[in-house]
Amino acid sequence: MFQSAVLDNGLRVIAAPMQGTKTAAVLALAATGSKYENRANNGLSHFLEHIFFKGSARRPSALAVSSALDGLGAEYNAFTGKECTGYWVKAEVRRLPEAMDILSDMLGRPCLPAVEINRERGVILEEMNMYRDNPIMFIEDLWEGLLYGDTPAGWDTIGTKENILRLAKPDFQAYLDSQYGPANMIVSIAGAVSPSLVLKLANRYFNTRFFSVRGRSFHGKEAVVERQSAPGLCLHEKKTDQAHLALGVRAYPYDHPDKLAVRLLSIILGGSMSSRLFSSLRERRGLAYYIRAKDEVYTDSGYLAAWAGVPVPKLPLAIDIILKEFKRIARQPVADKELRLAKDLYRGRAALQLESADDLAGWYGRQAITRLALARGRGKNPPLALKTPARFFHLLDKITAADLRRVARDIFRTERLNLAVISPETDARKISSALAL
Repeated sequence: MFQSAVLDNGLRVIAAPMQGTKTAAVLALAATGSKYENRANNGLSHFLEHIFFKGSARRPSALAVSSALDGLGAEYNAFTGKECTGYWVKAEVRRLPEAMDILSDMLGRPCLPAVEINRERGVILEEMNMYRDNPIMFIEDLWEGLLYGDTPAGWDTIGTKENILRLAKPDFQAYLDSQYGPANMIVSIAGAVSPSLVLKLANRYFNTRFFSVRGRSFHGKEAVVERQSAPGLCLHEKKTDQAHLALGVRAYPYDHPDKLAVRLLSIILGGSMSSRLFSSLRERRGLAYYIRAKDEVYTDSGYLAAWAGVPVPKLPLAIDIILKEFKRIARQPVADKELRLAKDLYRGRAALQLESADDLAGWYGRQAITRLALARGRGKNPPLALKTPARFFHLLDKITAADLRRVARDIFRTERLNLAVISPETDARKISSALAL
């Protein structure tokens, strides 16, 4: 069972003990990301994530930081999303104090060296090129850009080339001081630990003045306003051997009571090799190597979409097949056997993941950081109610076929449809006319 505490400086700490492991993972999350940016600094959240690894007060170079982490035999990485940014280290439990020392030093006292910022510009531009050269990755950016338009929610997390070339040390320092305060962060630790050990180490490494002085000028995010009265279409012409598509609908935000029903719908549609879309698009017709469906939830928006790569001439057929599956799941009740299969698949995959300390740290940490962001957005600061895996699956088991049909009928409507396509050739008029449920 997990336990949580709040340090004197306001930083929330979660301890999730595990049996039968010799490792521990520490995950530090900040409730900030590209949605918290503006046009002038779009890309700064992600850029800063890179720069945290370029040197700290006690390890003043990128090599010093990486050597210290490698010396623990640790796995480590970071990620930037639209609503949160995270940094994690996983190591033998005996090395946990050192891991927390390194991580807190990186985040608490980064050097932000101008020479490294200038060098990293090239790295990030190549990362941008990598994403845009890979249609499987780039289609997701186009999809969210279609949904949310010219707003922070619709901009690429990696930012613009112009901003990457222009952002300077004062920009990084200002963002760090405003967005990485203890009231806007969560530290989640899981593995072969006790709550008392976690609290002791968190106080030692994160209850410091370097964190405590930040966050007083916190900059919130622009609220997403979803307005749509007709299907949306984004066509991106690129010389590719396949047509890549993302076709789906707007759904619900994080705290909506039906978000778990949307998750089950995505599993039934395209969450496995036995799913409906995998069977109809790949197994029966051989139209795709990859076909999947997934749902996404943010604090104030959400969606469910199918993604696939298909032969260019067969793009209209693939769109038609996906739309037919959307119609079918909205009009015909899901059989009890298929519903049970989806629940068992979700539960089983979660059980496999939660055997790992870093995934368990993420289970609680991601809930906590999202709840924190929701509370701040509403001007409140209540206790963060987190669900254990057992509680989560109890709620999942209560969902019925009638619930799925009700939710599917609500979200799978023509006016909620959106389609993004990457292809060397497209017939916009023909594709647009086919977007109907």
